[in-house]
Amino acid sequence: MDIIISLILTAVAVLVTTYILPWVIVTGFVDAFLVAIVISVINTFIKPVIILLTLPINILTIWLFTFVINALIIMFVSYLIPGFKVDWFWWALLFSIILSLVNSIIFSLVK
Repeated sequence: MDIIISLILTAVAVLVTTYILPWVIVTGFVDAFLVAIVISVINTFIKPVIILLTLPINILTIWLFTFVINALIIMFVSYLIPGFKVDWFWWALLFSIILSLVNSIIFSLVK
């Protein structure tokens, strides 16, 4: 049950972030929920492998390359879900940063 609540809160964070950034488009709550599911699955299973493979460049850039990985994940999710659109890499980077901030604010308010 906690996973469902977490996904709903992340979907709300996606909607709030798309409201802040007009260049990122989500057509509705269902698509935001799908974005939350796909991002959660990628962050759980695929992102640790990517971080491990890019460990040398992450160490050299003092973990700033992780932001690039997050933006690429957002671009990939945009490719997978037709109701979620991010046109440009820099908007995906900004979206991932603002999404993490909004997500942390929402989760701190709920707990």
